[in-house]
Amino acid sequence: MAVSTNDLKNGMTLDLPEGLFSVVEFQHVKPGKGGAFVRTKLKNVRTGAVIDRTYRADEKLEQAIVDKREMQFLYRDGEQYVFMDNTSYEQMHVDDASLGIAQKFLKEGDSAVLQMYKGEIVGVDLPAAVELTIAATDPGVQGDRVSGAKKPATLETGHQVQVPLFVNVGDRVKVDTRSGDYITRV
Repeated sequence: MAVSTNDLKNGMTLDLPEGLFSVVEFQHVKPGKGGAFVRTKLKNVRTGAVIDRTYRADEKLEQAIVDKREMQFLYRDGEQYVFMDNTSYEQMHVDDASLGIAQKFLKEGDSAVLQMYKGEIVGVDLPAAVELTIAATDPGVQGDRVSGAKKPATLETGHQVQVPLFVNVGDRVKVDTRSGDYITRV
């Protein structure tokens, strides 16, 4: 579906020759001399790379319709993750490469929004923070209480995160899914 550059909106997805891009920001510029143009900042949906592009006003671009489905992660089957659609109850097998960094924060029973374009998963929306259990970490040593000191800990999903010294094995912690950093103990 072709869309005019005058109708661009933040979050809109475009199918460009270079790949699938999401509009991060746009600015309609009308100089005193010459024709109007639209200055855009586009983010590659698959790689996350950001590019700047300038288009003439009223130039046509191909809009990509990305289907967002809320799905529940059921279990892991070898190299694949099995999700269930919350509305139709259909199961879908997804390669771990398609999930990207989201696989570090998914545990059985969690919900995620899968972004699909032409049957291919192009992105995963997770909550801003998730609660996970500490599977392994060194115990905090008495007397080793430097202010702000951190130690490595492995979460139940296998992801490593830096936590304060007072966090022990079995504690539940809140982790930021955008940066992968420890937020607080729950």
